[in-house]
Amino acid sequence: MSRVSEPGLLVLHAVRVRGSADDAAVAGRSGLTVDVAREHLLDLEAFGHVTWAEFAGTGGWSLTERGRAEGERRLAAELAADPTGRASAVVREALSTFDPLNARLLQACTDWQLRPAAGGRLDLNDHRDAAWDARVLDELGAVAAEARPLLAGLAAELDRFSGYAERLDDALTAARKGDGARVAGIGAASVHGVWMELHEDLLATVGIPRGAVEPRP
Repeated sequence: MSRVSEPGLLVLHAVRVRGSADDAAVAGRSGLTVDVAREHLLDLEAFGHVTWAEFAGTGGWSLTERGRAEGERRLAAELAADPTGRASAVVREALSTFDPLNARLLQACTDWQLRPAAGGRLDLNDHRDAAWDARVLDELGAVAAEARPLLAGLAAELDRFSGYAERLDDALTAARKGDGARVAGIGAASVHGVWMELHEDLLATVGIPRGAVEPRP
């Protein structure tokens, strides 16, 4: 049976994977009501685990160093509570499978934004070449399809990994209908945004800093 994380961890983890998020975004990511999410956020703020910042009328919660350490402690405790060790093994196996898919997805997102030009230069993609864009979307669709078994395996062990496949499909569907921002746009609604959350989720779960190379078993 898929393990359901406790609400405080879900809120703390939501802030981590989003980077910066307001109450509604944290609630949506953690599957809690806005009121419940805010109660946990205020508790976390009191303990120095999250902090609120505003810029140009937009605000969001972000992790402090203490909060990052606390989140990693809780994530490690969650894995340690599994007497079979299966959840930890599934996440680490998923990370190994993720690496080549990650390279392909990032290249496709780059191809969505830039195109080869004369003289070996790269120019901004003006999206007037329908065949080029269709090829990029096909590659993103192929990566998402290949990631589906990985995501299903993760969700079967840890419930907080549920929803990634659906969010990727939703972003791709919107992109194919003409909403180009849903490919590599800033925010959690784009293919790139969902994928980056997934990557951070995997790394955080096993306590690997972004950019570090995980030792091979």
